[in-house]
Amino acid sequence: MPAAPHDPRPLTGEPLSLDLLNTRWVHDGARQDLLTGVEGLAVWLAANGLAERFPADGPTLEHVLRARDALASAVDSPGDPAAAARVDRILGHGRIRATLSAEGPGEEPEFADVTWGAAWLAARDYLNLLATAPDRIRGCAHEACVLHFFDTSRNGTRRWCSMAACGNRAKASRHYARSRDGR
Repeated sequence: MPAAPHDPRPLTGEPLSLDLLNTRWVHDGARQDLLTGVEGLAVWLAANGLAERFPADGPTLEHVLRARDALASAVDSPGDPAAAARVDRILGHGRIRATLSAEGPGEEPEFADVTWGAAWLAARDYLNLLATAPDRIRGCAHEACVLHFFDTSRNGTRRWCSMAACGNRAKASRHYARSRDGR
């Protein structure tokens, strides 16, 4: 089995919808984008356990990019009818089919066109986050960061995508400002 391709993103492991948003990030002041081609799509699909289910090809990339833009609109403008309509258009390309197996009742996503599968799953995941805790969908509080996360902290006060990165940068900036002002 070949090794999974290297994922260069600074924040991974978030729920699928937010992980899709996090395919864009800032590194050394420059915007980065994992999804500039099917190679990056293959990395994202593999990182989310979707590589065996959906092809890393041009049509899938196009649909995933549409989903990313729709989700970005919805996250950045909660309650905006136009943003909701964009997410709904993505959701229109799949459905949930009820199933019954030896393990009991279940649900199975279905797609008329498999190239919409990953995009649809990301949009569906966003609905699940909204149903679970919409106030826990957050953007990093660092002004130069564009990453998103689902706050799973006990008290719901997480502010940074990563305490090791953005949190430390903010602390260092505050310390520098205090030491400079104290002279």
